[in-house]
Amino acid sequence: MSAAPSSLSSVPPASLDARALFATFAGLCGSLVAIGLARFAYTPLIPSLIQAHWFTSSQAVTLGAANFAGYLIGALIGRPLASALSNRSALRLLMAVVTAAFFACAYPLSISWFFAWRLLSGISGGAIMVLVATSILPHIPPPRRGFVSGMIFLGLGLGIAASGTLIPQLLHFGLQTTWVGLGVVALVLTAASWFGWPSTNPPAPVIPAGTHHAGHTHNLKLRLLYAQYAANALGLVPAMVLLVDYVARGLGHGAAIGAQYWVLYGLAAITGPVICGNVADRIGFGNAYRIALFLQSAAVAMLALSGSTLAVATATVILGIFTPGIVPLALGRIHELVPHDHIEQRAAWSRATTAFALFQALGGYGYSFLFSHTHNNYALIFICGATALAIAFVADIVVARIGTPRGVTA
Repeated sequence: MSAAPSSLSSVPPASLDARALFATFAGLCGSLVAIGLARFAYTPLIPSLIQAHWFTSSQAVTLGAANFAGYLIGALIGRPLASALSNRSALRLLMAVVTAAFFACAYPLSISWFFAWRLLSGISGGAIMVLVATSILPHIPPPRRGFVSGMIFLGLGLGIAASGTLIPQLLHFGLQTTWVGLGVVALVLTAASWFGWPSTNPPAPVIPAGTHHAGHTHNLKLRLLYAQYAANALGLVPAMVLLVDYVARGLGHGAAIGAQYWVLYGLAAITGPVICGNVADRIGFGNAYRIALFLQSAAVAMLALSGSTLAVATATVILGIFTPGIVPLALGRIHELVPHDHIEQRAAWSRATTAFALFQALGGYGYSFLFSHTHNNYALIFICGATALAIAFVADIVVARIGTPRGVTA
């Protein structure tokens, strides 16, 4: 397939040239700023926002939800925005908006001001999640897409780790300084990635002669993936929300030990995208995602059934790996199911991201309601998450047994 001279797809099949590596770095910056920092750095700031009397506890939670709501909106508008502008222009604009939001949040002029910027931050994050990989991967040789997608979403893991390590250090200098510091980091990464985004949109897809999708089975597998990704959100939310509190209060180990588990969770998250991407390159994204569902289900069940240090630590590492690691796996699975059409790949990825965002928000509020109305029953919440993941795993096995037509990846 021919490509424009500026396309990254001209690199040798098993290697990445400087332009491809620069694009990969830009993608990492995008996920780090828009998701890693914009979302995960807010959680450890909540106590300080309340203590400094910027907002009440209920307002702080509402402002946190603004980012989730924005993420859902961003997942829906990402594709239209890229169509109206271009991939590169849209990503640059979105990065600039997230950066501006950090600086704006340093000045709590009113709750509506803060809410608007947190909402804009979430919108940019959702749109970047839809656009970042689908703007880069079509230019990357297929054998290296697992590695590159893993590196792009490494930013999510770095953000989780930073939320448990960098933010507490910045808070020593004050809440306003912390927001400004996050803005400076975002500004530096936005500038560093500015010229890294591919200068052209991917070339128009050329479907090889004789290649066609397997009708009903193909569509069924895509719909299954959307449902699995939504279930993955339901499975991960309990640990994302309750892990520290479970260790600190549920197991009686105290806040300091709970914070150590969050750091462990963050360190595992740093390795997640790279591990998952490389494993998928070797065994296929469908197989890797199936294994991921099983391991996540087992890990959340361990939290529900055992409070031993070994069990909780093991579950923390597994869930830390897959919190960002399932992103390149789901994206790669879409590329397996829609191998020749980057336009349909982006559409499918947008639908998957929207499903994840919706059920992440529903899960967060639903689990919170259930938790408060069952006298803080941690085990019940974890069992719900494990059940969602187990159902997704079993459904994958069932659909795989329906039969895979020749030429279509299982």
